[in-house]
Amino acid sequence: MSYPYFITHPEVVVDAQTPVERWHLSASGIARMRTFAHQPALSGVRAIWSSTETKAIEAAGILAAALGLGVSVSKALGENDRSATGFLPPAEFKQVADAFFAEPAASVREWERAIDAQARVHNAVSQIVSEHDGGDLAIVAHGAVGTLLFCALAGKPIARTFDQPFQGHYWKAPLSSLIPVSGWQPIAARS
Repeated sequence: MSYPYFITHPEVVVDAQTPVERWHLSASGIARMRTFAHQPALSGVRAIWSSTETKAIEAAGILAAALGLGVSVSKALGENDRSATGFLPPAEFKQVADAFFAEPAASVREWERAIDAQARVHNAVSQIVSEHDGGDLAIVAHGAVGTLLFCALAGKPIARTFDQPFQGHYWKAPLSSLIPVSGWQPIAARS
């Protein structure tokens, strides 16, 4: 049985002066992704997709280097659009993110609505899967859209309770059904 793995980028260097979509992986994020990239379970991966955000491309690149594969990119795999607010301090970000999940049909602080981000990422992944030639598939993206996709595929309501506990997790689902077989699993231990 083949699986798509939905993988979120690990820890990043937070830089309030740089657009969030251009943030880079931190040293600990790079180390965790390198550990994950060498897991025997990933040996069946035959294609890697990434969002166009720097942190996701870097994480996908680490995986691609370990597996000897290239990386395809799709803007539709990007994180929920938060450009209306840009960088928010952690406490404020948590409050807005909580509202984003709690009110999925509303545009909280002019962020992309959760229902729209969910439809976008679901359509993107469905298209990628429909064109996949076989073997496992790795999709490297972001936590919020990964949670929204998980909720859609698992038949769950949009809720933050299904969110990853911290950056750098994955879930998988059989290609035949796309119904997740588990919740978020860490890519590697945090140091």
